[in-house]
Amino acid sequence: MPGTPPAAVAPAALAGEPPAWAATGLAALALADPLLHGVLATAGPLLWRRRAPGFPGLLRAICGQQISNHAAGAIWARLRALPGALDPRGLLALDDAALCGAAGLSRPKAAHARSLAAAILEGRLRLHDLPAMTDAEAVAHLSETRGLGRWTAQVHLLFAEDRPDLFPEGDLALAASLAHLRGLPARPAPRALAALAEDWAPWRSLAARLLWHHWRHATGRPGKDPEDDG
Repeated sequence: MPGTPPAAVAPAALAGEPPAWAATGLAALALADPLLHGVLATAGPLLWRRRAPGFPGLLRAICGQQISNHAAGAIWARLRALPGALDPRGLLALDDAALCGAAGLSRPKAAHARSLAAAILEGRLRLHDLPAMTDAEAVAHLSETRGLGRWTAQVHLLFAEDRPDLFPEGDLALAASLAHLRGLPARPAPRALAALAEDWAPWRSLAARLLWHHWRHATGRPGKDPEDDG
C-alpha cells in the first residue's frame, strides 16, 4: 500500500528463501505500483522459484519452448531420467530413440539440445562467464547458440541467476497478466510491454514474477511458472 514502510511490506509476502534484494525490491514496487503489489493480497505470498544453473537449466528451458507447462514438465521428467542427459557429453551420446522416443522431444528440440551441448563442449558458450556479464551481454551471449532465443535466455537468467532487472517482454503470459490486471483491451505487444515494464526498473524480474503469480491465480493454474521443473 502507498506509504507503508518497506520493512512492514516485504517479509511475509515472500516464501521459499528469496535473495536478499527481493524484500527491498518488493517494498519499492509497493510504492511504485500499488496495483501490481496488490497481487499478493489476492494471490497470496509469492513463492520464490528457481531453476538449476548451467546446462541442466538451459536444457529445461528448451523443453519448455512453445508448449504448455504441463507438457514441458512431463518431457523434462522423462529427459532428466535418461542416463547422462544432464551432462553435455552424455547428452550427445543419446540418439533420437532416446531423446525423441523415450523423452518425447520433438526433432527440432533434440537438435537444439545437441547444439547447446556442443556449444558448451567447444567453448563457444561460456557459462562460467555469465555472472560477470551485464544482463544485455548475457542475453546476447546465450542467444548466439542455436535454440536459445531471447526469451529462453531471459527466463534462464531470471530464474537460474536470480537477476533482479530482467523482463521477458516476449512472454505471452506476462502480456496477458498485465492486460487482465489493468483491464487493458488487448495484450500489449512485446515492444509496448517492454516500455510499460520500464516503470518497474530496477526490479523488473520481481515484477515479472508478480505478474506470473497473478496469472496463475487468475487462470486457476497454481504452481505453473516458466521455471517449474514439473
